[in-house]
Amino acid sequence: MSPYRLAVVVGSPSPASRTKLLAQALADAVAAALPVRVQLIELATLAPQLLAGGEARALAPPAQAALQALAQADLVIAATPVYKGSYTGLFKHLFDLLDPEALVGRPVLLAATGGSDRHALVLDHQLRPLFAFFRALSVPSAVYASPTDLSEAGLASAALQARIGEAAAQAVALLRTLRPRAPAAPLPGPARATASA
Repeated sequence: MSPYRLAVVVGSPSPASRTKLLAQALADAVAAALPVRVQLIELATLAPQLLAGGEARALAPPAQAALQALAQADLVIAATPVYKGSYTGLFKHLFDLLDPEALVGRPVLLAATGGSDRHALVLDHQLRPLFAFFRALSVPSAVYASPTDLSEAGLASAALQARIGEAAAQAVALLRTLRPRAPAAPLPGPARATASA
């Protein structure tokens, strides 16, 4: 059975970030239920290539490969830190370069990190409208993490783990509906009931 293709966008301009920890935790939760092949798209690494070209066809091969991974993904995990009430400029630039038809009908799991809980609305006020433009299917539960939810060692909050489990279960259910494959193992723990709904 061929694995589902999972594109994970880490919108942080810094190579080591809480946003990457959150994105990886979401990818791991999906991978616990489905066979996946993960393509990590780290904008901190791709920044020079993304900013060197004004349009997609002028980009260097690594940046073109990132756009191709997005266009071919069965599921996109889009994670960004919050800066001044919105996603990063580099995150927006990546999606500015993506063909407007590339994500039509594609599930997208939204995630963000910020300096305090007051930034959590970025998920509904910034990220959902962006992916609505692409006519993507935003997973109903999005995941926001503040500094108290994450440490350098990883997840530091049971509430965050529950939110990750819920969002991953919804993403898995969408994938199974849109691209059915052979039966896969259910998600472990409390997310199991949600995944089978």
